[in-house]
Amino acid sequence: MRLADLLIRARLVTEKDVAAALVKQRERGGRLGDNLVAIGAIDQKVLDGFIHRIPAEPGNIAATGIDEAVLVALLMKLIYVGRLETIGQFVDAIKLPVPIVLELAQKAVERRLVYALGSREFDSPLSMGYALTEEGRRWTLDALRQSGYVGPAPVTLDQFTERVNLQKPTNERITAERIRSAVAELVLEESIVEQVGPALNSGRAILLYGPPGNGKTSVALSFASVFHDVIYVPYAIVVEGQIIRFHDPSVHIPISPTAESDEEKHSFIRRETYDLRWISCRRPFVITGGELTLDMLDLRYDSAGHFYEAPLHMKALGGCFFIDDFGRQLVGPTHLLNRWIVPLESRVDFLKLHTGKTFSIPFEELVIFSTNLEPEDLMDPAFLRRLPYKIEVAPPDMDHYRRIFEKECRRQGLTMRDEVFNFIVYMLRDGEGPDLAAFQPRFIVDQVVATCRFLGKVPELRSPFIEYAINNLRIRRAAGPKPEPKRPPTSAQMPTRMSQPAGILE
Repeated sequence: MRLADLLIRARLVTEKDVAAALVKQRERGGRLGDNLVAIGAIDQKVLDGFIHRIPAEPGNIAATGIDEAVLVALLMKLIYVGRLETIGQFVDAIKLPVPIVLELAQKAVERRLVYALGSREFDSPLSMGYALTEEGRRWTLDALRQSGYVGPAPVTLDQFTERVNLQKPTNERITAERIRSAVAELVLEESIVEQVGPALNSGRAILLYGPPGNGKTSVALSFASVFHDVIYVPYAIVVEGQIIRFHDPSVHIPISPTAESDEEKHSFIRRETYDLRWISCRRPFVITGGELTLDMLDLRYDSAGHFYEAPLHMKALGGCFFIDDFGRQLVGPTHLLNRWIVPLESRVDFLKLHTGKTFSIPFEELVIFSTNLEPEDLMDPAFLRRLPYKIEVAPPDMDHYRRIFEKECRRQGLTMRDEVFNFIVYMLRDGEGPDLAAFQPRFIVDQVVATCRFLGKVPELRSPFIEYAINNLRIRRAAGPKPEPKRPPTSAQMPTRMSQPAGILE
């Protein structure tokens, strides 16, 4: 891991700042952080606070908080499953410092589980080789039957709890500029930004509601890019001797390193000061929808492997948990809401092991509910009170609707003329079409383009292609006499201030 990458990701410095600091470092020496401070790229207190949040590696086995026997068993399983041979490979697999791994290897030798093969490189402990004994194989197979977890060493529940509290979303201040940048691709009312900002800074639950197709999901997803902080998540957690696998590559996105060069070799955080059991990543953004069930909010026990998988909302700690299409889950909304009452109120959640042991974890994450159903039909007043931020994402007004249409036309290389826009609005509002919604411009433009390409024509917003698209916005009813095909209105039929769309009639 490189300090430069972490600072850049946290938006505390820029790549240009790092390049300038490296030039100064080559001239005068010193550490990268000191040179960033010297050129004025970052304040010393900010840098110290940032480095302080980086997990420090344990100095010995006792400092890991994990029982020695558990670590020896884990190392043996890693050696057996991964066919590992050298201390360097052991370190990469178990994610513990070299001195601790050497001590664990020596413990295994003393128990006659492995024997030393010697070192391939002079004075290099990392090249020291080991092999399993027959007793070691039998012992390891028995350890695998007791617990099938094979991966990096876990952290303790206390260490995990402390880290979650250090990485609260509320520790990061969200500005209006950040939100506007995050929603730059959307066409929204300014009032949405003004309501979202305080909600994000509060860390309290948010309810997005309103008719379907107006951008509730898009608004919620944009929150993922609002947060800039780097957080650290463990590969696994040990609770009462039970392993909970926590790290999820689909949720915990690691910090992407910038291009490495020889000039940046001093920008690394020294391996011997960083606890490799933790992964640096962006704040997680977990999305769930109609598939959400109560079981997904509990620890999942692997009866074959005898370890646990952390639930979705636990993986979202330090970030956002987005429940889309709320009210359309297989389980009733009341049952789901009852599951959330205590965590939302007390900021603490309780989980239970299959042994019956219950433990608590901090509930430091931003929960976002999104629904196109009536909130009063889904929630009672007691729960609505626990959602302090209720933001309506309403249909766009005419000005925003036009801006969305023009944006979609530019995307497809089309031109939106006034008469065409007026014609489409007339067909939707006065021609028995659906209510205006933010999703319609993209839908209509894409359908018109698809029809034109199928017919081998140059894409153009004209009749009857527009009508085909608008008709696909609704379901035609077969009951009653078959209606006459809808034709564009004549000039006499067009409402005031709308002229017949020139050039769109056949």
